[in-house]
Amino acid sequence: MRISTNVSSMPTSKTLEVNALAQELKKKGVNVVNLTAGEPDFPTPQPIVEAAIEALNMGLTKYTDSSGIPELRKAIADHVARRFGVSCTPEQVVVCNGGKQAIFNVLATVVNQSDEVILIDPCWVSYEPMVLLLGGKAVHVQTDFEEGFIPKPDEIEKAVRKQTRAIIINSPNNPTGAVYDEKTLLGIYEIAKEHDLLIISDEVYEPLVYDQEHLSLFAITKGDRTVLVNAFSKSHSMTGWRIGYLVAPTQIAKAAAKVQAHLTSNINSITQYAALKAFEVDTSYMKARFKERRDLVCSLLSDFRLKYRRPEGAFYVLVDVREFDEDDVNFCMNLLNKEHVALVPGSAFNAPGFVRLSFATSEELLKEGIKRIGNFIGR
Repeated sequence: MRISTNVSSMPTSKTLEVNALAQELKKKGVNVVNLTAGEPDFPTPQPIVEAAIEALNMGLTKYTDSSGIPELRKAIADHVARRFGVSCTPEQVVVCNGGKQAIFNVLATVVNQSDEVILIDPCWVSYEPMVLLLGGKAVHVQTDFEEGFIPKPDEIEKAVRKQTRAIIINSPNNPTGAVYDEKTLLGIYEIAKEHDLLIISDEVYEPLVYDQEHLSLFAITKGDRTVLVNAFSKSHSMTGWRIGYLVAPTQIAKAAAKVQAHLTSNINSITQYAALKAFEVDTSYMKARFKERRDLVCSLLSDFRLKYRRPEGAFYVLVDVREFDEDDVNFCMNLLNKEHVALVPGSAFNAPGFVRLSFATSEELLKEGIKRIGNFIGR
């Protein structure tokens, strides 16, 4: 049976082999320190859980509007308006199955066969497969380790062609932890205006900026030709609940809602009522702990003279391992086999020669894991 060209063109995950080996070692009773997690290790706050239980008991288990329940869309619009000082209405909001579906919904509204979307490397693993699934082409713009993985607007402009439809930016960034400065964001916006492009601003790590205030491109552009993508997954430790949202110009929002209506009808009704409660819950304690862990990890990595860029946001450190092994997948496999530490190969994010370490886990595991990494590179 023939597999579609769009699906066949999607790259397989470079982390599958590492994860499979980690699971195999665990089944054998090996003490594996897993530093790959892309989710907070905190439980979902209890008031949110209780709100979900209450919604279940009230029988709120039917279909909802494809864009989300009106109360949640209004709460999101009000939150965005307060947070970023930008006028926002519920008609601009679409509640989605996580930030991932929000991005796909938006791409589906603007990408035709052979259209191009600019991605900034290192970038999250799912951007390119989404573009390919729609028959589009991902065009990659490289950033430099030495310059903190901050993109240069003139390099982005060089990548713009007649077929270009959108630019995806991600700040704070997964996997680098980089936070883009205002000059860079303004430069990207000017390019989008000049070439009539849509900007998809993935800001799911927005609550986790440690040394400064978060700079939102959606705020800078006042929502002009910009789609804000966010979620409750990182901010409220709700990864498994699968709830995110997009805020877009009304024309784009309506088109994205149409896509979602045909793909999933709506998202889980109970999750929506739980998320409504999330706006009343203070999760600043999570940010405080992540900042402490960031500082701990950077200190420990420096002790072993490992090269990295201090993350300003998110909960990842991208570590340069090229002096030990040019093949980052091979580095991760050997580290897992010999010291039983699991990391994500940087090539999964178009960053060959690097590995991603997540500090979304306990201080004890971080200390033990980095000690084992030190033993491995000291062999």
